[in-house]
Order: sequence, then C-alpha cells, then structure tokens
Amino acid sequence: MSSDRNPTPRTTDGTNAPDTAGPRPRRLTCAAALAALEGLVLVAGGIWLLVAGITGHEGDRQTGVTGGITVIVLALLPLLAARGLLLRRSWSRGPAVITQIMALPVAYTLLRADGVAIPAGIALAVVAVASLVLLVNPETTRALGIKGPGRAGETGQR
Repeated sequence: MSSDRNPTPRTTDGTNAPDTAGPRPRRLTCAAALAALEGLVLVAGGIWLLVAGITGHEGDRQTGVTGGITVIVLALLPLLAARGLLLRRSWSRGPAVITQIMALPVAYTLLRADGVAIPAGIALAVVAVASLVLLVNPETTRALGIKGPGRAGETGQR
C-alpha cells in the first residue's frame, strides 16, 4: 500500500489542478453551453455573410467574403472557450469572459437599431450577462482550479 503525501493533484507548474473528481458543476456546464451557442451563431452568421458575398454584386463580393471569413475565425474564440470549460481547463475562463465583454457593446448597438435587431440585441445582452454571472461564480472558479487575487502562491500544503 503506497502512502500518498500529496493528495491534491498538481499541474506541471506546481499549482493545484482543478477539482475534477466530482461531477461538473451545472453552472460551468451552462456557461460552456452559452459560449458554444454564441460560437455557433457566429459561425452561422459568418457563413451567411460569406454566401451573400459570393452571390452578391461584384463590388460587394470582397467585403462579404472578407467579413464572412473574419466572423467565422472570430467564432473560434467562444467555441474553444466552451470546450475548455467543459474539460475544466482554467485558461478557458479568460476567453469566455472576453467574449461576453465584447458581446455587450454589440448588444447595445443592436438595441439602438430598428426591427429584428432589437430582439437580437435583447437575446445577446441576456446571454452575455448570464454567462458573465456564471463565469465569475465561486463554484465555477473552484471547478476550474482558479485561485483568487493574492492566492496564486498557495499550494494547499501546511
């Protein structure tokens, strides 16, 4: 029978690994789902712009194709963050939070527009705020193995 002197799992840099022993917290799963939803919507929008650019007028073609490719590439940020959140990778919270912060001005712009853009702005604002709340929740932070400010040097040993 071996004696384990250090029961807390460690990462390669010596810090505590996330607590992956138990089930994934529901808040973390919801945050990952919302990030994935945003990424998928961005992919769909990028494809729509790309198709519109290819089939549109010759003068708009370059703008549509460039815009579509740019939006599809931007969709990688929330999609990678969602995957990282599901796998409980501590690095994934940063890109997920950045995505939500970037979504808030977009939501505001949509809310100031006309027609269909207003409900889209409301939906985006709700998703962004809900995601931010889920991402900064202490349960999510613990599940990802993120330490609070000034606690980065703590190792859990006494």
